[in-house]
Amino acid sequence: MTAVAESHILQDQAQVATITKRLKRAHGQMGAVVRMLEEGRSCEEVVMQMAAVGKAINTAAFTLISASLKECIADSTIDSDQITEKLQKLFLSLA
Repeated sequence: MTAVAESHILQDQAQVATITKRLKRAHGQMGAVVRMLEEGRSCEEVVMQMAAVGKAINTAAFTLISASLKECIADSTIDSDQITEKLQKLFLSLA
């Protein structure tokens, strides 16, 4: 019998809303990057905007991992060690 790896779905709706808002903002920024390229804006301006998009996405990811880790540690009904290990790997994938 194969062991099924547990995964976590964030339950904190305030955190979900915060993360979603940040990602929607990054989505808009990405559209601005495309327009800037099409308009022939300078490399410096485009790269600065790309850096802002990357930071917004990474912040959303770190927030998701952090909130999930907090929930997993607080919930005694799940195998927090297994979930913690998975979340740590996700965190390191962003580094």
